[in-house]
Amino acid sequence: MPTENAPADPLQPGRTGTASVVVTPAQMAPHLGSGRAPVFASPAMIALMEAAAVDCVEDALAPDQETLGIHLDVQHIAATPEGLKVTATAELIERDGRKLVFNVEARDERELVGRGRHTRIIVDSPRFRSKVASKRPA
Repeated sequence: MPTENAPADPLQPGRTGTASVVVTPAQMAPHLGSGRAPVFASPAMIALMEAAAVDCVEDALAPDQETLGIHLDVQHIAATPEGLKVTATAELIERDGRKLVFNVEARDERELVGRGRHTRIIVDSPRFRSKVASKRPA
């Protein structure tokens, strides 16, 4: 039971975050290997959605914590040509301990281009990075 003076948990549903990019050849399908069409690539859209989720929660984490994406379920529903700005938004909709669930969407300057759900977990940064470093070849 929380005490009267305990700080409120800042990672409550309703928080939002955003990330934007102007589409350049580096974010297009041919460059990223996700097809030949000269449009904003699905992997770039997904990365932008993840960036929005990170933006949503990073300022509420302890200095020795970070989040890792562990699940994505998204639809890429409209094409975006080079030169248009795409903005992704993420809304925290659920927290279960270390697990954070977000509704995510991406819009270009004309329409909705993608939507879905994204799950991240909160990890202890030093412990996680040590574990990753131990996998490196000698």
